[in-house]
Amino acid sequence: MGTRRVPGGYDGRVCLLILLLVLGPRALIVVWWLLAPLQWAVAFGGGIVLPILGFLFLPWTTLVYVLVAPGGVVGLDWLWLVLAVLVDISAHAGAYGRRRRAVA
Repeated sequence: MGTRRVPGGYDGRVCLLILLLVLGPRALIVVWWLLAPLQWAVAFGGGIVLPILGFLFLPWTTLVYVLVAPGGVVGLDWLWLVLAVLVDISAHAGAYGRRRRAVA
């Protein structure tokens, strides 16, 4: 049996998902920005400061915001953003907790 091709072609989302799982959110931010800079410009109004701060401190929130912002943040988009902020906070809290235990 041969392999089946998906109608409509291949759009690269699977590669982005694999990159996210293997290398983490910051690597996905860099690759996604290189592949779709216009989407990032629309999401952040062309500014560079907020995406850089998001890359450094809130990578999951930055990814979710770029995903939902072009259509406007409405409805369940707020839920996704809150969940992303909680994931970022928990990542920072986990790193802080590991550091304290290692010293003691």
